[in-house]
Amino acid sequence: MFSLIQAAGWPIWFLLAASVVAVTVIVERILYLRSARVLPTGLLNEVISAARAGPVSAAHIDQLERHSPLGAVLAAALRTSDAPREHMLQAVEDAGRAASLQLERYLTALGTVATLAPLMGLFGTVVGMIELFGAQDVAGADPLKVAHGISVALYNTAFGLAVAMPALLFHRHFQALIDRLLLQMEQQAMQLVNALTEPHDA
Repeated sequence: MFSLIQAAGWPIWFLLAASVVAVTVIVERILYLRSARVLPTGLLNEVISAARAGPVSAAHIDQLERHSPLGAVLAAALRTSDAPREHMLQAVEDAGRAASLQLERYLTALGTVATLAPLMGLFGTVVGMIELFGAQDVAGADPLKVAHGISVALYNTAFGLAVAMPALLFHRHFQALIDRLLLQMEQQAMQLVNALTEPHDA
């Protein structure tokens, strides 16, 4: 592995740093964006049952808010349960926007890696070509310098693409997953709002 890095030259270090960032973000988002963590099964029914049983205490609402992203949205509805429906919907929308920011955290960094990695690889390619032409002199070309220039160019190009492709793939995957989770969160929040306002509408 170290011999590969040596053959790729110093530009590869930028790509190695980018790959570490990408892997870290991918693993962290895989663990965070689990459906069971974002949208715990049965939480909505528990909240509706508690709300119908009587006033929900502030301590219970605070605990619900810290429970999960869905819990934070449902807690916003409970806090405004005595307010008009429009105020409740606004509170739920604000909480959903905050939850969306949490779900999309670090995705900008992953998208940046996906965009910059090929350019970093291209930069390494240019450096390799410069070394390749620098190997030419009046006495002819130094075979070792020529080989090193070619290796720098090719390794950086390949590694840049190897970093960019999975980063782009996971970025698109996470974005689609977040959209689906947010839609389900919105649907469950509306069910709670309807359940809380039904007695007032009757």
